[in-house]
Amino acid sequence: MELAFIIVAMVWSRFFCWLHFLGLVPRWVLYLLPLYLREDLSCSPQHLSSVFLYVLVTLALYFAGCKSRSKGSSLKPHITGNLIHDWWFGIQLNPQFMGIDLKFFFVRAGMMGWLLINLSVLAKSIQDGTLSKSMILFQLFCALYILDYFVHEEYMTSTWDIIAERLGFMLVFGDLVWIPFTFSIQGWWLLANEVELTPAAIIANCLVFLIGYMVFRGANKQKHVFKKNSKAPIWGKPPKVIGGKLLASGYWGIARHCNYLGDLLLALSFSLPCGISSPVPYFYPIYLLILLIWRERRDESRCAEKYKEIWSEYEKLVPWRILPYVY
Repeated sequence: MELAFIIVAMVWSRFFCWLHFLGLVPRWVLYLLPLYLREDLSCSPQHLSSVFLYVLVTLALYFAGCKSRSKGSSLKPHITGNLIHDWWFGIQLNPQFMGIDLKFFFVRAGMMGWLLINLSVLAKSIQDGTLSKSMILFQLFCALYILDYFVHEEYMTSTWDIIAERLGFMLVFGDLVWIPFTFSIQGWWLLANEVELTPAAIIANCLVFLIGYMVFRGANKQKHVFKKNSKAPIWGKPPKVIGGKLLASGYWGIARHCNYLGDLLLALSFSLPCGISSPVPYFYPIYLLILLIWRERRDESRCAEKYKEIWSEYEKLVPWRILPYVY
């Protein structure tokens, strides 16, 4: 019932978010794009004011969560009594406004913002006459990744962010500031640095992206399908299920968090077009590696507490956490 409620709210917020996006694109073309082309793509007072706005938004979420009397698992307040902790990590799992799931609304805005910033960088490189194969590769990979998110957004209802992370400053700031402004660093770097890729490097980069996408999307799809129908075949065979709850087939029989491996390969593919002359373009994959290891540790602890001996059996059957034979 809770999952169905989240999906309905997700569809409703998708409708409003796309209305906003359709109104945003003309403004970007008519106003923001010329502004980017005239000025340096650097931090501005508007960026700082946006951070201040997000602080106010998350404070509103905090106080609304504290006053909530909902008993549903996605809206029930989780209050520790530590104001900073509760504001940072959030009070409620899936707070809504006018029936709109705010968690989905914010992440959509962040993904759209990432795309618009990338397109601004692309337009700037075309105007300057510096458009390169590296820039095209970076833009193509990011655009495909963002498009894929919206096409397969339903799978998000089975991910850690939706089912475990409460909506506080950490997620709101991550969605609205961190995603668009840090995930686009590679494009900004390519504007100032010329990188010539060999045909072999381009092919290798494409392979990293394709393998990452196959693992990331395949693993998330298998988990989502399993949650809806635990008897659905995995890779053409009946799924192996531990204790009637944990999937141990397909990618989930290779590593306990194989989807993280796919995500890391995708992040690496966004940075490889920049070459290896500087660590700056690799900020995103390095940050993501740290984040996912931290998240994997939290997830392992949560699952061990929730599933108890079933989880111990799964650990014995699938000993690898993310990368088989390495970690």
